[in-house]
Amino acid sequence: MIESYNVIGRADLKTGKIIPLDKPEGWTSFDVVNKLRGLTKVKKVGHAGTLDPFATGVLLICFAGATKQVNQLMELEKEYEGTLALGTETDSHDVTGKIVAQHAVPELSREQIVQAVKKYTGAIMQIPPMFSALKREGRRLYELARQGEQVDLTPRPVKIYTFDILEVTLPEIRFRVRCSRGTYIRALARDLGRDFGCGAFLKTLRRTRVGEYAVASALSIQQFVERLTD
Repeated sequence: MIESYNVIGRADLKTGKIIPLDKPEGWTSFDVVNKLRGLTKVKKVGHAGTLDPFATGVLLICFAGATKQVNQLMELEKEYEGTLALGTETDSHDVTGKIVAQHAVPELSREQIVQAVKKYTGAIMQIPPMFSALKREGRRLYELARQGEQVDLTPRPVKIYTFDILEVTLPEIRFRVRCSRGTYIRALARDLGRDFGCGAFLKTLRRTRVGEYAVASALSIQQFVERLTD
């Protein structure tokens, strides 16, 4: 049962609480943790599942003893809604990256797109993006990428429970994905664009649910501030 946080007491947080935040665009997940650590004066604050700065939505913030549940929370199923743009490739496979190629977008019907995404449902092997926090010989991949280094990346098993096409207004496709831990939505956009022969990048992304924690019940930073009491 998910709690409703109409009032958030600092003393309660120190006993160990999990609060879903609606991460704003432009913030890193660490920015949110750092902000709430400063506001609450709780020394031990963490998050379960990083969101890229351009992405928004559910970010589970764990206070005090609840940080022991981070690994368990990260295993929960996740749901995202987003938009990919066909015809353009970026080095990070998302809107923040440098454009590396542009191609003409073919005339695709909704049915063709729906059929194409079926390839990416179920248990699949996914090659992670170079611009990711995964490590290779102790170094983050994004550090290597920024230095122009390329490494052979090993495909990793992930599960895509559903991949629904919500709207098609070429060159953009709006979608919803339910998936397992470790899934890169940017990589789905990259791979689908390659299948269509025109490339694609992830333009928007919003995490709408983590397990039972839905974005409708998540607090904005401002709401958290307004409800915080001693």
